[in-house]
Amino acid sequence: MRKLKVTKFEIALAALIIIAVFIAPISVRQGFSQTTNTTTNSSSSNGGTSVGGSNEKKILKIGYFPNINHAQAVIGLGNGDFQKALGNNITVQPFLFNAGPSAIEALIAKRVDVTYVGPNPAINGYVVSDGKDLRIIAGAASGGAVFVVRNDSGIKSPKDFAGKKFASPQLGNTQDIALRKYLLDNGYKTTDNGGNVTVTPVANPDILTLFLKKQLDGAWVPEPWGARLVKEANGRIFLDERTLWPDGRFVTANIAASTDYLKNNPDVIEKLLAAHVNETIWMNNHKDDAIKAFNTELKKLTGKTIAEHELRQAWSRMDFTYDPLKISLFRSANNAYDLGFLANGKPRPDLSEIFDLTILGQVLKQKGLQPVEGGGTITSGAANNNLAAVQ
Repeated sequence: MRKLKVTKFEIALAALIIIAVFIAPISVRQGFSQTTNTTTNSSSSNGGTSVGGSNEKKILKIGYFPNINHAQAVIGLGNGDFQKALGNNITVQPFLFNAGPSAIEALIAKRVDVTYVGPNPAINGYVVSDGKDLRIIAGAASGGAVFVVRNDSGIKSPKDFAGKKFASPQLGNTQDIALRKYLLDNGYKTTDNGGNVTVTPVANPDILTLFLKKQLDGAWVPEPWGARLVKEANGRIFLDERTLWPDGRFVTANIAASTDYLKNNPDVIEKLLAAHVNETIWMNNHKDDAIKAFNTELKKLTGKTIAEHELRQAWSRMDFTYDPLKISLFRSANNAYDLGFLANGKPRPDLSEIFDLTILGQVLKQKGLQPVEGGGTITSGAANNNLAAVQ
């Protein structure tokens, strides 16, 4: 069974670029607060769309999710902050996604230029493109992932996991890897590997439904689904993932950019990252206003809001940051590799060039802010061509 699972996943990884050609993201309200007196041409492989002349016009296509850990984009794109920071000569086109693999497929296919995305999809995209097609250029969020169990599941400690059925949002995604690693660390194998614990991929809304039907014993989910399972589905937080990481910090969202766009449009990326840093600082200094702003923009995107008490609970278990938290990403990659979800059958992949934080560093210096170090920087020795140094 182990071999069959890995083979399917490996095939899926190999097909990622092919699929990307045929799958288009959901486009939403393109060009928030943008000027409309400019005609543009189709985007080229050089990255970005421009019009000749002395006053060059460009397009920046940004992918993101209607999730709390993408709050900078949800708020900044929705209220026009990003468009204002980028200026009239750069038209912002937002694209909404529901899953990290789809966002990375679009990035590799150049359907978007940058995207907010979780660490594992970014790692997978980097590996399957042989490190050529994307770079992580900034952080976005830390924390915001919890292991919730039903109050009537009979689970009081890891000793009670045998025979239980758990869910994660998607096979091989960030929460799925975390759940499988936690089970392994506690001496359990999943049923697909001859063990006695079932882990099944279930979309977050369906996890809530299955909790209510008592068809799941627990789930490792991102916020706000943790808060919703507690408030609406008789769940309780068994484990806050922050307790498994040094200082409680681990990456749950970064910003990834197409290498072509990054190379050919550093001026646009600089303005984007300045806007992202500003939004992050504002959110951290104005929590109440940020929560209200997030719900306002979320309703525009999805037609729904999150109950304020649930949103506040979810928000309290997260940190919004521009630090990409490098070490936590490398450790997540190690976990994925050890579980057979990354580069299976091959040497540990070389991720030493997955980050390009040059422009972020320039932005922070201009703003008089500290560079992203401590917990986010590895030494040249630790980056020695594979992940073994950060195991």
